Amino acid sequence: MSAKTSNLQMGLRLLGVSVAMAAFGYALIPLYSVVCTALDINRTGVTDKPGNTQVDYSRTITVEFDANTHGMPWEFRPIRKNLTIHPGELAQVEFEVVNTRPTRMTGQAIPSYGPSWATEFFKKIDCFCFTTQTMAANERKQMPVIFVVDPALPKDIQTITLSYTFFQVEGADKAVTAAVPPNRLGV
Repeated sequence: MSAKTSNLQMGLRLLGVSVAMAAFGYALIPLYSVVCTALDINRTGVTDKPGNTQVDYSRTITVEFDANTHGMPWEFRPIRKNLTIHPGELAQVEFEVVNTRPTRMTGQAIPSYGPSWATEFFKKIDCFCFTTQTMAANERKQMPVIFVVDPALPKDIQTITLSYTFFQVEGADKAVTAAVPPNRLGV
């Protein structure tokens, strides 16, 4: 066999391997999704996203709102006591909080639900409870909650209660005070 023939055969083999590798690379794209789904790995996306965003106009749900504080001199209340919505419908309510203390204070709102397993069906898109709230002395704020009640909510449930309790975040105010000169705090 001559060197020319040997080189031609090697070139054809390399071309064949290159074509096979390119085909394998293209096949990996759909295969990757199939394998990940089968093995339940590498999930992406936000888990609080509603599974079904279709509005169920055949029924209504009453969402009741409650607000409490735990050891804090804040006044905290829902602007509305309740709201009647259709499952799957985007809704917004507001809560009002007033720091009645003459100094800056930081708190965190913790939600709870009635019935407790309704958490699974109550999807908050935006909420003041996602972050701590620092209130200046005698400051008043209105804070929104945007949510959807998942249409998969069992049909026998007609009322959900959303309750928030504000707790003081210990040490947060001292850190803010130490970082900002006293004359800038208005204290």
